[in-house]
Amino acid sequence: MTVRLSESLSIASIGTAEKQCDTHGAFTSRGTRLGGREIWTGCPACAAERDERERLEREARRQEGLKVQLEEMLAQTAIPERFIGRTLDNYRAETDGQRKALEICRSFAENFDRHVKVGTSLVMSGLPGTGKSHLAGAILQAILPRHVGIYVTLMDLIRMVRETWRRDSETSESALLARLQSVPLLVIDEIGMQYGTDGERAIVFDVLDRRYRSMKPVILMTNLGKDEFRAAVGERVFDRLTEVARWMPFDWPSHRAQARRELRDVAA
Repeated sequence: MTVRLSESLSIASIGTAEKQCDTHGAFTSRGTRLGGREIWTGCPACAAERDERERLEREARRQEGLKVQLEEMLAQTAIPERFIGRTLDNYRAETDGQRKALEICRSFAENFDRHVKVGTSLVMSGLPGTGKSHLAGAILQAILPRHVGIYVTLMDLIRMVRETWRRDSETSESALLARLQSVPLLVIDEIGMQYGTDGERAIVFDVLDRRYRSMKPVILMTNLGKDEFRAAVGERVFDRLTEVARWMPFDWPSHRAQARRELRDVAA
């Protein structure tokens, strides 16, 4: 078959021929005459290998792009470096209470698309070293990249708001509060570590009330029991939390003592 492109140029099939590939041996090549020049197809196995290399290179570039994107998102969450990489899967659940806490947190992460619309929240209460930060950080990482939350201690949050009051502040208080109101998930650690002044309570109330009215979820972590927590955050905040938040008692011993023993055993 001949296809004429112009008076001086035409394409014509000239059949097949057996050719030899130095790598894969014999193969059937198809020939085409383009004008006065013959063009023969190369080794199909070589072409397949070349296509596969290019596919792998494209996938590697895609994965590298996703890695960079994830690192940027992790930076935005402000999760403490110690808790990056701590996931729901590597949380050590050895007691019934720990397994229940893990179950709640896994369900919260897996169903976050629903929680982010209705403002379902969690309050994790327990002594230091019981795994609250691990699970809260794990949830933040589990909902990436679809949702990018923020992790902050309460004292840092109060400082952030106060810094907007300075004349040379690059961020206004209203802009910061709008950001804290709109972020998909706000995790606040160390509730009860603040001084508990009326001004600090007003800041806490403002941030949490904005999220309550916007139906946005929060995860709050505290070393306090329920009555002490109520006194620390104030009656108005506590009242709103009783409507939307689940109280999670982390009532088991600190893992840090065991971790120190394991570290000593490794060093020995």
